Amino acid sequence: MNHFLAFDCGATSGRAVLAVFEDGSFRMEEVYRFPSEMVERDGRMYWDVRAMYRHFVACLDQLEAKGIRPDSIGIDTWGVDFGCIGADGSLTGLPRAYRDPYTVGVPEKVFTRIPREQLYARTGIQIMNFNTVFQLYAQTQAQDPALKAAECILFMPDLLSYLLTGNKVCEYTDASTSGMMDQATRQFNKALLQELGIRTDILLPIVAPGTKVGEYKGIPVIAVAGHDTASAIAAVPASDEQFAYLSSGTWSLMGIEVPEPVINEESARLNFTNEGGIEGTTRFLKNITGMWLLEQCRKVWKAQGKDYSYPELVEMARAEKDFSGRINPDDPRFAAPENMVEEILRSAQDDKGVILNEVKNLSDAQIVSCIYHSLADRYKEVLGMLQGFAPFKIEKLHIIGGGSANDLLNQWTADAIGIPVVAGPTEATAIGNVMLQAKAAGLVKDRWEMRHMIARTVKVKTFVPALSSE
Repeated sequence: MNHFLAFDCGATSGRAVLAVFEDGSFRMEEVYRFPSEMVERDGRMYWDVRAMYRHFVACLDQLEAKGIRPDSIGIDTWGVDFGCIGADGSLTGLPRAYRDPYTVGVPEKVFTRIPREQLYARTGIQIMNFNTVFQLYAQTQAQDPALKAAECILFMPDLLSYLLTGNKVCEYTDASTSGMMDQATRQFNKALLQELGIRTDILLPIVAPGTKVGEYKGIPVIAVAGHDTASAIAAVPASDEQFAYLSSGTWSLMGIEVPEPVINEESARLNFTNEGGIEGTTRFLKNITGMWLLEQCRKVWKAQGKDYSYPELVEMARAEKDFSGRINPDDPRFAAPENMVEEILRSAQDDKGVILNEVKNLSDAQIVSCIYHSLADRYKEVLGMLQGFAPFKIEKLHIIGGGSANDLLNQWTADAIGIPVVAGPTEATAIGNVMLQAKAAGLVKDRWEMRHMIARTVKVKTFVPALSSE
């Protein structure tokens, strides 16, 4: 029997999940939950990593009091953000939060030195204003004192493992999201950074997932797939390579697992990104607006005294399954509207381009149906793009994460894309985290053995395309 502890940190909350491996299978239990706290200082937003560290220690103390000692610990978080470490080993400043708007407009300044097309060709990463390269450029131009005093920077999972162990590493999957990595060498592109006036001496060599960082009170701390999406994709219960994945939550990430990056004019035009996966693979994917649309509508409705539960929303959509209204989920107007419901009412149109709310006032149920159908249609569109890039035939779509529990949307997605949808596990990120620890411990040999164990252990549901939704 082996115990592995996953600290799975999201951008709003985190949790600790304890996995027990025994007789070729595993079981998992959430043992601790904590906030991922942002703090404001002088109008700037930072991550309170010290508070997160204290929660880690509190969790480990609770387990010790119960007589539970994990065989190892793994940490996964979101990407791009980093902390600065001084020569004396202390934090010279808390990590800036990617939600802080200080990088708005920075990419355009960078493009005056390195054109957008060249930056993508050299890194393979889609352009988002909060990419690490843009954060570092902004801090360099502002002569940020924390960065000036730094001996090195550590990305969020590496920073948290450093607080536990005192040892510094730079794990591949998280570093790959930075917009600074050379896809050929899988190390940082220092020439690129020098062109932008960014210090290169603050960057550590990149190490592979599964590397031992150090120990906390004798417990090994493993650098798992530190980027949470990389951990989630590691947990896809696929039997072969002929699949696409959809990590479904507030945002949807849809892509394929390939042996080499895909960087060309077409992938740049369609804004696909190449991020690191386990065992040297590349996560070739596209970001799609996901349940953000529905969550923001729920917020508006709740303020109106209509607190719909998720099961109620599903039944509302089912009742309006034939509603013809559609939106483009990735339209920038939906990124941060003051009122999502009103924005959808202004946008939903039929296949002839008629704005439907101008003809007849739409019901809440029709808005939910519109969101679900529009997401399914967008998934079909992006899958078509992926089929043009994939070096194999895509035979299944694996949906993982919280959105995989939505049976109605899963069925509508299967109907739209015309291939089976396999839904689950919902806890993919934590599972991928503990599986990398199990691999480091020698319990599984590679990602396929990991996936076969997951498929044997975790219940999934398959949705077959139908002529009409049920």
